[in-house]
Amino acid sequence: LSKTRTLTPDKAEAVENLPKWNFDGSSTGQAPGDDSEVILRPCAIYKDPFRPRADGLANILVMCDTWTPSGEALETNSRAYAVKTFEGHDDEVVWFGMEQEFTLFNLDERTPLGWPQGGMPPRPQGPYYCSVGPENSFGRHVTDALYKACLYAGLEISGTNGEVMPGQQEYQVGPCVGIDAGDQLMMSRYILQRVCEDFQVYCTLHPKPIVEGDWNGAGMHTNVSTKAMREDGGIEVIKTAIYKLGAKHSEHIAMYGTGNELRLTGKFETASMDEFTFGVANRGASVRIGRDTEADGKGYFEDRRPSSNCDPYLVSGKIMDTIMEDVDVPVITPLNKDEA
Repeated sequence: LSKTRTLTPDKAEAVENLPKWNFDGSSTGQAPGDDSEVILRPCAIYKDPFRPRADGLANILVMCDTWTPSGEALETNSRAYAVKTFEGHDDEVVWFGMEQEFTLFNLDERTPLGWPQGGMPPRPQGPYYCSVGPENSFGRHVTDALYKACLYAGLEISGTNGEVMPGQQEYQVGPCVGIDAGDQLMMSRYILQRVCEDFQVYCTLHPKPIVEGDWNGAGMHTNVSTKAMREDGGIEVIKTAIYKLGAKHSEHIAMYGTGNELRLTGKFETASMDEFTFGVANRGASVRIGRDTEADGKGYFEDRRPSSNCDPYLVSGKIMDTIMEDVDVPVITPLNKDEA
């Protein structure tokens, strides 16, 4: 949700200068009617791309999390959970790069952009990925506007591309360090929805918005790298982290978004949610190691399981919590890279 207010310019210079605010939690299902006040605590500031000024000042967007008046984090405040998982690990300098996929529909919420009303595209998926041309690319006006708005806001948006299913798009945020990844991804989603308002296009983060036919779902692949993974010999640190993720596969799946069982079937560039796998350059695995990382002996890994509607705070927090554990876990045999 979002609210707008007016403050003096000095309040907008730093997040610690901003006052707390509140909203009616009974209207959002976050508080009872007889004690409905939910406290908004400012966490991060970004320039507002929708209200630019020409006087040298900047209107701002403020990322907030939610608390009770007594100072307890709401159950829906997943940011508070993530903050705790990062505490005491500043020396790890953990990077997250998040690949947000989404699907654009006409306002009927049934017809994806580029699809005939009430029907299917005449061509199967294939030519739409990273595509160009009016017969292949549907939604570039949205992603281009999103890109510009995120850059203006100061987000670490690092790219966009058309995705495999027509009407499906992707952008990437990061690398960002620690809790900043969740903050930036959540703010980018807000900006995306605001851009879609301007273009009067419906955007869904559902991981499988089209279940009939042979069409890819949508995910939020999450790339992870700690300081030790980026140093010489980091590939062994990466493998150990992957083994830990495998040992808690079901716990991660439970926190990686709703409707993911429709997407993680073992088809359409996914692994089955019932089994944990990893491999080099294998997009049919739960976790992928890039060929550059394998060749360099250091770098990052990609967790391909999170769904497009996942909570980035839960995903980044759960990954951090798991890979930082001091536990012995079984070694997992990688999938044959020939299966990539």
